[in-house]
Amino acid sequence: MTKSLFPGFDGLMTLSRREGVDVRPTLLRVLTDLYVQTRVHSEDEQRQFVELATRLIDQVDDATRAAVKARLATYSSTPVPVLQKLGLVAAQEGRRVPLAREIPTPPPASAPVRAPTEAELRMAANMAMQPTDAAEIHDMFFRAGTSERALMLHNLAQTPLKAAPRIPTVRARRAIQILEMAAIAGDVENFTYELGDSLILPSRVAAQIVDDPGGEALAVAARALDMPSPNFQRILLFFKPEIGTSVNEVYRLSRLYDRLSDRSALVMLAAWRGSTLAVTRAKYQSSLHDGERQRARAGASQTRPGVQPGSAPAVRTGSGGSDR
Repeated sequence: MTKSLFPGFDGLMTLSRREGVDVRPTLLRVLTDLYVQTRVHSEDEQRQFVELATRLIDQVDDATRAAVKARLATYSSTPVPVLQKLGLVAAQEGRRVPLAREIPTPPPASAPVRAPTEAELRMAANMAMQPTDAAEIHDMFFRAGTSERALMLHNLAQTPLKAAPRIPTVRARRAIQILEMAAIAGDVENFTYELGDSLILPSRVAAQIVDDPGGEALAVAARALDMPSPNFQRILLFFKPEIGTSVNEVYRLSRLYDRLSDRSALVMLAAWRGSTLAVTRAKYQSSLHDGERQRARAGASQTRPGVQPGSAPAVRTGSGGSDR
């Protein structure tokens, strides 16, 4: 199962100890998600899952252990040793321990602050920086290499440029869930659509972020949503196979993500949004300029019509009506 469900497991564990980036919670969640996707497993798969899972259960935090416990408690084919390790089975009787009744969540004490509307977010984003500056930052980022991008993101935190407003918490949490499900299913279309919709980005920019081979753009987008690090790591492992199968790439982007500040991500988000205005203006600037010249030429050619000879009325004087 190590080879079929999660290649490079031993290499990731070795680097985890050496580099100091703890991916064990992510590995346990990924192994669990992959295992429960299939109802029937061979003896070898069960044996290796028990070996890996029981080892990781003792090495992860309480939140990860609780999430895995909840997932495996409802899975009918969970191996007994894993159930025992999680406290779901009594060791002597071999029966599942009944779970405690869920404690109801108390209602909020006060009404939450009104989240800004999408129109308000768009207006704030468009006023964040000049479109030409936004387009320059956008192009510079996607042309840069790996080390240049890391330095650029680090410097953005110190710039006086106005950052984009934060994505409302409720919207961001919903987006993170949808993105992770789309990543596990390998659904590129829905992943791209949800990323663009949640960050208020045009489809062109959202597709550019998703297709970026380096993965730094995806890290910036995830940080703009305030995505937890384990969720970002799972998206890398499932959605980006060219990165997920490379131990060095997983750790490089994990380190970058953990060091990436919220301000850097939101400034880059503002640049992505503002670059759309620059592209639109450049597209229509030439046609608008030609139209102005044509209107100016037409106005210059039009002259006030003069009085035709013989058209002036005769002036009559006297009572007899004779002309002077």
